[in-house]
Amino acid sequence: MTARADKVHLGREHLIGLLRQMLLIRRFEERCVELYSAGKIRGFLHLYIGEEANAVGVMQALGPEDAIVSTYREHGHALARGVSARAIMAEMYGKVEGTSRGRGGSMHIFDAATRFYGGNAIVAGGLPLAVGLALADKMQGRNRVTACIFGDGAAAEGEFHESLNLAALWKLPVLFVCENNYYAMGTALARAQSQTDLARHAESYAMPAEAVDGMDVVAVEVAAHRAVAAVRQDGGPYFLENRTYRFRAHSMFDPELYRGKAEVEEWKKKDPIPRLETWLTEAGLLHADDLPRMEEAISAEIEDAVAFAEAGHWEPVEDLARDVTTPPGRPEREAAA
Repeated sequence: MTARADKVHLGREHLIGLLRQMLLIRRFEERCVELYSAGKIRGFLHLYIGEEANAVGVMQALGPEDAIVSTYREHGHALARGVSARAIMAEMYGKVEGTSRGRGGSMHIFDAATRFYGGNAIVAGGLPLAVGLALADKMQGRNRVTACIFGDGAAAEGEFHESLNLAALWKLPVLFVCENNYYAMGTALARAQSQTDLARHAESYAMPAEAVDGMDVVAVEVAAHRAVAAVRQDGGPYFLENRTYRFRAHSMFDPELYRGKAEVEEWKKKDPIPRLETWLTEAGLLHADDLPRMEEAISAEIEDAVAFAEAGHWEPVEDLARDVTTPPGRPEREAAA
């Protein structure tokens, strides 16, 4: 591990908790792959496998009053935030018991209770939303932080620059977290960006920024605590570039012809889960029975979520127009057309 736990007073139970959360995300998504192959989950499915340290590390620095705006690769973020595995799995199945009543699926996990505002399918689409949430908090005098998580592909979009500029101009409490996995779908970062040091983009807006090893959960947590503290103290935005890597293809439909197997295998040597396991074992913090008990409990939680989704209900046909509003004075038949 690159960060020293003694510098941030991370105890054994906390570190074991980090490992458990990363394992939950990994096993949950591995189960989703099986269910997708069996036709139980349909539509798009973007896996977070390999990037778990980022979600788990960042969430440690946020309080329940803070908000999270995420991307379409958000299962890990939602689980780390505390959204129930049951509700997430039911949403994947398209059942009413899901986080978005089964209407959003994999890319649109939403949970108001934990202030988890998506799940957004549009690249960079969450950045303006985060700016709006932070502006509302500032205008209401609330000491909250909005964490906005996005990928390196978003840095090529206009909303990225507009949002960073407004957040800096208006001094808004946004923590911008770029999960740089070096590929925007199938386009390598160096083929799309002349400046591949993405933290430098934020600096151009006079915004404090830093890059961190996104394969090291402790390093991510330390940086996230530092960033959130700065946002709370100064009231303005902060930019974290978490340099990470996804071990699976962009989505289940991706033939993954844009990168070699050797590159993926090299990155797998930095897998954040065995990396933390090894560090804890060498430090005498991971006991012999810890991992088996953890895996057993996680497996039971996931199978419970699958059973919950299987027993869930499809939305009644008569409810399909639910939440569809007809403008005043406009006939419903005309609106439907």
